[in-house]
Amino acid sequence: MADLRVPNAASGQGPGGRRRSWAELLAGRLKRQKYHPERAQKLKDSAVRLLRSHQDLNALLLEVEGPPCKKLSLSKLIDCDSSEAYANHSSSFIGSALQDQASRLGIPVGVLSAGMVASSVGQVCTAAAETSHPVLLTVEQRKKLSSLLEFAQYLLAHSMFSRLSFCQELWKIQNSLLLEVVWHLHVQGIVSLQELLESHPDMHAVGAWLFRNLCCLCEQIEASCQHADVARAMLSDFVQMFVLRGFQKNSDLRRTVEPEKMPQVAADVLQRMLIFALDALAAGVQEESSTHKTVRCWFGVFSGHVLGSVISTDSPKRFFSHTLTQILTHSPLLKASDAVQMQREWSFARTHPLLTALYRRLFVMLSPEELVGHLQEVLETQEVHWQRVLSFVSALVVCFPEAQQLLEDWVARLMAQAFESCQLDSMVTAFLVVRQAALEGPSAFQSYADWFKASFGSTRGYHGCSKKALVFLFTFLSDLVPFESARYLQVHILHPPLVPSKYRSLLTDYISLAKTRLADLKVSIESMGLYEDLSSAGDITEPHSQALQDVEKAIMVFEHTGKIPVTVMEASIFRRPYYVSHFLPALLTPRVLPEAPDSRVAFIESLKRADKIPPSLYSTYCQACSAAEEKPEDAALGVRAEPSSAEEPLEQLTAALGELRASMADPSQCDVISAQVAVISERLRAALGHSEDDSSAEISKIQLSINAPRLEPRECMAVDLLLTSFCQNLMAASSVAPPERQGPWATLFMRTMCGRVLPAVLTRLCQLLHHQGPSLSAPHVLGLAALAVHLGESRSALPEVDVGPPAPDAGLPVPALFDSLLTCRTRDSLLFCLKFCTAAISYSLCKFSSQSRDILRSYLSPGLIKKFQFLVFRLFSEARQPLSQEDAASLSWRPLYLPSADWQRAALSLWTHRTFRELLKEEDVHLTYQDWLYLELEIQPEADALSDTERQDFHQWAIYEHFLPKSSASGGCDGDVEAACTILVNALMDFHQSSRSYDHSENSDLVFGGRPGNEDIISRLQEMVADLELQQDPSVPLGHTPSQGHFLFGIFCRRLQALTSGWSVAASLQRQRELLMYKRILLRLPSSVLCGSSFQAEQPITARCKQFFHLVNSEMRNFCSHGGALTQDITAHFFRGLLNACLRSRDPSLMVDFMLAKCQTKCPLILTSALLWWPSLEPVLLCQWRRHCQSPLPRELQKLQEGRQFASDFLSPNAASPAPNPAWLSAAALHFAIQQVREENIRKQLTKLDCEREELLVFLFFFSLMGLLSSHLTSNSATDPSKALDVCAAVLECLEKRKISWLALFQLTESDLRLGRLLLRVAPDQHTRLLPFTFYSLLSYFHDDAAIREEAFLHVAVDMYLRLVQLFVAGDTSTVSPPAGRSLELQGQGNPVELITKARLFLLQLIPRCPKKSFSHMAEVTSRHPPWATWGTREITAAWATCPPGWQCDATVSARAPSLWSEAQWTAWAEDLLLSHSCWLIVGTATQR
Repeated sequence: MADLRVPNAASGQGPGGRRRSWAELLAGRLKRQKYHPERAQKLKDSAVRLLRSHQDLNALLLEVEGPPCKKLSLSKLIDCDSSEAYANHSSSFIGSALQDQASRLGIPVGVLSAGMVASSVGQVCTAAAETSHPVLLTVEQRKKLSSLLEFAQYLLAHSMFSRLSFCQELWKIQNSLLLEVVWHLHVQGIVSLQELLESHPDMHAVGAWLFRNLCCLCEQIEASCQHADVARAMLSDFVQMFVLRGFQKNSDLRRTVEPEKMPQVAADVLQRMLIFALDALAAGVQEESSTHKTVRCWFGVFSGHVLGSVISTDSPKRFFSHTLTQILTHSPLLKASDAVQMQREWSFARTHPLLTALYRRLFVMLSPEELVGHLQEVLETQEVHWQRVLSFVSALVVCFPEAQQLLEDWVARLMAQAFESCQLDSMVTAFLVVRQAALEGPSAFQSYADWFKASFGSTRGYHGCSKKALVFLFTFLSDLVPFESARYLQVHILHPPLVPSKYRSLLTDYISLAKTRLADLKVSIESMGLYEDLSSAGDITEPHSQALQDVEKAIMVFEHTGKIPVTVMEASIFRRPYYVSHFLPALLTPRVLPEAPDSRVAFIESLKRADKIPPSLYSTYCQACSAAEEKPEDAALGVRAEPSSAEEPLEQLTAALGELRASMADPSQCDVISAQVAVISERLRAALGHSEDDSSAEISKIQLSINAPRLEPRECMAVDLLLTSFCQNLMAASSVAPPERQGPWATLFMRTMCGRVLPAVLTRLCQLLHHQGPSLSAPHVLGLAALAVHLGESRSALPEVDVGPPAPDAGLPVPALFDSLLTCRTRDSLLFCLKFCTAAISYSLCKFSSQSRDILRSYLSPGLIKKFQFLVFRLFSEARQPLSQEDAASLSWRPLYLPSADWQRAALSLWTHRTFRELLKEEDVHLTYQDWLYLELEIQPEADALSDTERQDFHQWAIYEHFLPKSSASGGCDGDVEAACTILVNALMDFHQSSRSYDHSENSDLVFGGRPGNEDIISRLQEMVADLELQQDPSVPLGHTPSQGHFLFGIFCRRLQALTSGWSVAASLQRQRELLMYKRILLRLPSSVLCGSSFQAEQPITARCKQFFHLVNSEMRNFCSHGGALTQDITAHFFRGLLNACLRSRDPSLMVDFMLAKCQTKCPLILTSALLWWPSLEPVLLCQWRRHCQSPLPRELQKLQEGRQFASDFLSPNAASPAPNPAWLSAAALHFAIQQVREENIRKQLTKLDCEREELLVFLFFFSLMGLLSSHLTSNSATDPSKALDVCAAVLECLEKRKISWLALFQLTESDLRLGRLLLRVAPDQHTRLLPFTFYSLLSYFHDDAAIREEAFLHVAVDMYLRLVQLFVAGDTSTVSPPAGRSLELQGQGNPVELITKARLFLLQLIPRCPKKSFSHMAEVTSRHPPWATWGTREITAAWATCPPGWQCDATVSARAPSLWSEAQWTAWAEDLLLSHSCWLIVGTATQR
């Protein structure tokens, strides 16, 4: 029965079934027990524990207060939809009730309210959830929680709430507690996350609970749940709290109190999440699985928008560094040997995208220096996970351009440490890092082959310090062999370390081991391709396929350099089995040869000329090609599938470029751009079929043909995709941000293009800018201009470009190439050039606005900036006005990329921009007067943007208002008109000599350089020279005096001195072209320039006359005269000036006579020229003279008349009058007249020479010899060589008949006042050098008794023979070869070798017949010829033995003979030595007699 009474007592029922109150029950107990204070306290504590453990607080309240208290039910309070809403139950009423109740119970009100609120939170969380592991509240739950939290805030505000008790109560419902509730409690200040976490007794358990909830939260965020914004805010707040508290700086290290729990929990949760993600990636997480979504979301917390406000503190940086350490060191399962074998699979493109995304986010917070330093520290102190370490290295070099140098420096330190103390770990690390970085291609890091060669291929290598270092190196390499891939073994074998000969065995042992390993791998070193891709992760290519790739690459290198690639030349010697068995058959695949030889044909011919193709193989190839031409349909069958084979890689490249373009318009994806560029690099390589990334290092200079650029179709398609993508990306990026805030995408993109296809890119840019520029749209112009700027940014890493002849030999840097591609000739090209220059300069100023002016100048070619100034001045008259400070404008990139771009407004805005004006102050970029002239000379007036009047006004402004008054330091003329003329003349000459002056017409005297555009500039020169001529008048007190000469002749003299001297064809043509231009300039200027405006009695020969005479004697005589006379135009111009000047003197007739008399000694060529052109010159001079004087012509002019009349009478049937004096003038007149007589009448007419004076005959013979040479040397000579030879023979016959000595004509010197000084100033030097040819051309006309009659004959004959041989040995046979269009046989002589043979036979027959006195002058001949003429038989035999026909000559004669002679040349040389030796023997014998 006791068991039955206990429940009744507990339930409070008394006798009669009445329910007793709680007070009655307590009163009954008090009556039975005595009061004791300690017992009362124990009872109170028990009551409190009872209340706190009571789960139904509402029932407890009902029991305490009785039936009316049911309105205080908390479930009703938080039920917002109930009719008994919170509006009817104020918080103050509930708070008052809680206080009363706590007072009655004897417990703190905070404890009571905390328990009540915690219980209510539990009820909210236990409502039906949508997921099995919920972390988010439903809408209904969120409303209830909101009401509950408002009540809790009231309690907090009135100090009626215990946070500690609340936290403890919450952890009791941990299993049902939702993460969102914890977040709301933290955000609304009820209880902070730190308080809640630190109240939990088990840190490990709370960490596990947070980890599970965070994983669920990430999964729901990626699943795009209904409340994703709330979930993202939760995640951001939690991460910020964990980072801020878990990685805060420990400010007081000396404190001894127990450390806070929150940092431990925060670090633990973050580490759990990272390890979970890394393990998931290592296990191969499936795409779009729940785990994949969780990892993707969690890696997103490393971005700046998630970290939010804490990003400005130091905590995120410590968090990122700690994360990087965990990534590199977590689960270090792989060994270094595993890394050696597998690292090819860990390149950036093959690494999991989630991991590369994490790397990129870490890179945002940490600098490259910090990243490399951290990597170094981790590798030195901890065990690492090699896959993640090496994939991190790949990401580093791909994302940071500067990482290459940092890694190279670190590797260099590792190598130095390794060899200093034989540290194997440092060696392994260095090799793995270098190989991994090299996998990303040359745009990111140098190739492994280049690094290995640089490190060990010279005496400066790491291994060269001692034998110990050598042993260490080869031990290490040998240990690697079992794990090495074939690629690296091939590098080690083909580029072995440099080893001293005494340690050669170390190298041979290693090579044997490596070859054994290659044999095990079934890879032959002999079949390795010339351009093997050592950075490729693929398998070894079959020899045949690799040979095809090698051929394509070699042809590409040949096309861009014009030379056989060094790799091919080396393979033909050192790798001959592969070269002959694989490379040549792939190159010599039969095909239908194109009509115009392509690059493949040119490459084959170059190899053939270098003896690199066996004759039999080449012959077979030619026959097969001929057979293919007969059956073209069969030959085409093998290539039908080729276009489709390239479609897939190009489609992949297009897709990759499309993904990049989509990212450009989304600022949130800026961190993925570097990864996408790396993918583009891989796709580009596949699209172009490149198999050697680092082969571009072989191209030290790119060969580019501006006039005819050509690309293979596949290259053109790939490059077009790249350029189009670049332009589109720029437009997309510009729509989001200005250039300075677009990030490094353009630089990365440009480096990818340059690393792979720079020659093709430049060729395509040449096609677009130089040939199609005006047709390009605005987006193309902007994109290509920006690309030009970024190419300039990398100019130091790019090879020079050779645009080919007729451009200068020196290569151009890439930025300067754009200056050459942009022309300013027509209206369309002017406008296009303005657009391009405006876009390029504006982009550079916006993109690099924070950089110095020196850096800005280095990114752009100075020529580009100068062209912009030229175009603005030329096209916009408002720009010609001086700028004020108020005119400075701001620069905006936005108007340029809009569809309706206003280029004029943009150009003028740039023109007035303050930074641009500052840039123009630099000396090398402001437009000078000379620059302006060069650009203006290119303009074609018929297609100019300016009218004739506008162009003239512009010239007047530019010269007289802009450049003339400017200082020379600023590119002007300091107000000096003569200086302006000097610069203008030099510019004309330079332009005429440069490649820009194309369509050159040699016979055009009115159109300079074949370009009518020069006419306006010449007009400006005429105006300025006319002004200077007025200053020359004696009545003008200031200016130049006549004694100073003319400045033009000083210009000519300086330019001629700067030219290459000599008789080579190139030097002669260049000098002749320069002199022709001088002559044209002189003809366009007043004739007073040649001889002055007047002659004075005290100084009749003016300085200008002296200058002109010197120019004629030293230069024009050799290059601007034909057959002893100047051209008609310059001759007439001089005589007009001469008469003008003389007519201003007191006695004009006397002055003319005096001047022409001086010409006979100072410049006789002037007079012979006047004789030649007298029929057209006489009427002009006569009219000019009679206009001012009624007297007859001056006596010296009459002599010219008489000379011409004598020549005319001599050739007429009538009796000839005696020849007037001087005889040489009459002879010259007769020579010119003879040239105009028909050949069949010449012999008959020349019979009259028997009656002429001896002196006349000698001069006539000389002029005839000159005519004979001119007939051979001049293509447009009016005299046929046979006729000229007959004239010479006839005059010689007359001389011989009358026994007149003529040998002095072949021994002319300046000291000979009678003949030499006169005739040497009439005949060109080339003609006098070739006199030996004329001497032996007349062999058949020599009299047999000449040698006996004249002592000097043998002396002259031997001298002429030796001179003839010298001409031949020196390679001057071309000077006596017939011009194009004539017979290759010299008249009566055959070729030069036959002429030398006849001369030798003549001497051999002559020498024995000569008397002893004929040898008296032979020492003179010996002194004038080279020492080999005195060699003995032993020296001759030895020299001949060392120089067989067709081979390179011996060093003893290499300085005097070409390096390769024909057999005929060698025979002539040897026989000449023998002949010379026999001559000296005969001379010696005769002397002894």
